[in-house]
Amino acid sequence: MAKLLEGKVAVVTGAGAGIGRAHALALAAAGAKVVVNDLGSDRHGAGRGSQAADEVVREIQAAGGEAAASHETVVTREGVDGILWVAQSRFGGVDVWVNNAGILRDRTLLNLTDEDFDRVLEVHLRGTFLGTQVAARAMRVQGRGGRIVNTSSLSGLLGNFGQANYGAAKAGIYGLTRVAALELERFGIAVNAIAPLALTRMTSDLEMVAGASVDELGPQFIAPAAVFLASPLSDGITGQVLGVQGGKIFLYRMEMTAGVEKDAASGPWTAEEIQAAWERISA
Repeated sequence: MAKLLEGKVAVVTGAGAGIGRAHALALAAAGAKVVVNDLGSDRHGAGRGSQAADEVVREIQAAGGEAAASHETVVTREGVDGILWVAQSRFGGVDVWVNNAGILRDRTLLNLTDEDFDRVLEVHLRGTFLGTQVAARAMRVQGRGGRIVNTSSLSGLLGNFGQANYGAAKAGIYGLTRVAALELERFGIAVNAIAPLALTRMTSDLEMVAGASVDELGPQFIAPAAVFLASPLSDGITGQVLGVQGGKIFLYRMEMTAGVEKDAASGPWTAEEIQAAWERISA
């Protein structure tokens, strides 16, 4: 029986450890040829090296799969073009692009520095924008459609203490995913996102995973969602944000209440009228 992603080429950014590594291994097990991208930095974005990506490539090859390493950054167009070049030169194109690279620099809003805010948005949001655009342009030229899988977060969709920079970036990725899905559907390119909660080196000291074990909340629970969104099993699905928390899987959706409408002829709402109608507005 042919594997789900037999003959497909997948790129995974930030694939040297944690969720990205799990994605790369799972996509390869499903038959994809995988470009394993990782800058080799620590979880705060410091340092650089080739070991992380190279080790995941060796794991895939040892299991009988095909993979190539990329050590480029996702924050520059040159870097992302370099990632695409590996996919094209080694495997002939790209069918799946998973934007997963990220860093954390957690501080409360009042203590957050400009540099920490900018750097986190640069890696997560700019990196996802560049990856999505570069992948979509290549997929459009290829003419066979494709799948883009972004990475959002509970922190951006619901909020989390001490993560104003990270939350802002992940909320931005939600909006980017929705717009890209609308614009790229006509080219046969589906764009979805995963909002994972998993115990990794990135999250090991966060309160939301306190007391959990890797067996209960490890990256292995997230990777099947990436395979699903990358495969024909998700045909017709685009613009969705799939939440995965251990054994629980669900969709995040933007909610609108029914609201209250005032006759425009009577003029704009007053602040006092809004207060008086608040219970009906918020119901």
